[in-house]
Amino acid sequence: MTQRSIETVGLGFHWEDLPVGREFQTVGRTVFEADIANFIGCTGQQEVLFNNLEFLARESAIQGRVAPGALVFSFAEGLLVQSTMQGTGFAFLHMELDIKGPVLTGDTIHVECQVLECRPSKSRPGFGLVRTRNNIVNQRGEIVQVYTPLRLVKGRGSAA
Repeated sequence: MTQRSIETVGLGFHWEDLPVGREFQTVGRTVFEADIANFIGCTGQQEVLFNNLEFLARESAIQGRVAPGALVFSFAEGLLVQSTMQGTGFAFLHMELDIKGPVLTGDTIHVECQVLECRPSKSRPGFGLVRTRNNIVNQRGEIVQVYTPLRLVKGRGSAA
């Protein structure tokens, strides 16, 4: 079989493509009831805040079906992997996370990123360390989470 030389779209950024100050955002993703039910089921987060509608209606300060913060963070990472790290993201090394507000069933989130740090790796030639500030934003423009991951990212021509 003959190998065709054709461009592949959807591949991630190399660390050299991420200068400090660069900004970009992902597409949006709506959080559905099934997402919340499946997530709490598979993670065991059986907390009344997530699985007791009577508690939510009568006792919770949050009105509506709330998504666990870990689910929202996971969706944000999924949006980023699909659009910025395919084939180039190598390791998730560290992060700080701040939850600013709830995400409810029917909310649509996207991620707005700003590159805070980008430098060559001293221990892994051909790779770079990239830190971003990732704001998870809902459809009303409200920031619901902020996290600052540090990632090891492939450079041009580097082999995994």
